[in-house]
Amino acid sequence: MTASPPDSTHATSDAVARIDPLWWSWEGAHGGHVAAAALSAVRDHAAEAGQHPARTLTTHFLAPVDARPLPLTVTVPSAGRRVSTCTFSGEQDGRPVLVGSAVFGPGRPGPSYEGSTAPAVPAAPDCPPLDLPVGLAPFAKQVEIRPATEDLPLAGGEKAELVAWVRFADDRPLDAEAVVTLTDVLPPGLYAHWRTPRPVPTAELTVHFTDALDDDAPRGWALVRIRTEQAGSGWAVDDSTVWSADGRLLALARQARVVQRATAPVRETS
Repeated sequence: MTASPPDSTHATSDAVARIDPLWWSWEGAHGGHVAAAALSAVRDHAAEAGQHPARTLTTHFLAPVDARPLPLTVTVPSAGRRVSTCTFSGEQDGRPVLVGSAVFGPGRPGPSYEGSTAPAVPAAPDCPPLDLPVGLAPFAKQVEIRPATEDLPLAGGEKAELVAWVRFADDRPLDAEAVVTLTDVLPPGLYAHWRTPRPVPTAELTVHFTDALDDDAPRGWALVRIRTEQAGSGWAVDDSTVWSADGRLLALARQARVVQRATAPVRETS
């Protein structure tokens, strides 16, 4: 059963995702930041569809994205009163680096249910800050991270899970774009289980937004949890959850990651 019949179909248009060079990761631009930039560009070029709240965003990372502006081709194959779907693809140097889709739709009266409640952890001011190694995560200067449990990156713990308070250095509102970044801002869940770092780039990231983002975006701290649900044969599945400081669920995300051999990180030089 489809969500609703389309009211109109829109032609393809061109957009540009602005990649901030400060959001550099292991060997390219930070995946969550790239996905957020793509969502922003799609929203600006999707006519009426992009005026509604984002409900889901799926991004496939085909190759590392560098710090240059990322040209996108945006298509709106279905724009309905309740649900609108947009697809996008991006290239750099003539090579596909990104494809994905976003779903937009207005809110309306309906039943509510909260199945993912925020864990009971100390408040952000009571948690010590964590400085991620700049060589592994240069983008970490753009956020403040305060682990909320005893599980720490590269501590060799039993669980492949990290829970931390996170806020942006620029105090941006926690809108859909910011929340996309937050779903990918912590190290992979496996880092809590490992003692030696290695690249674990994201192949695909899907984010589901809640209606807590329909109105005014919260600000300040967000509580973020990431955990590895399964890993094997060079792949890993990470689930991440983002809550506002007052405990509202903002987004749920899942990503497929490629577990690579331990190598030295590649730094941006431009």
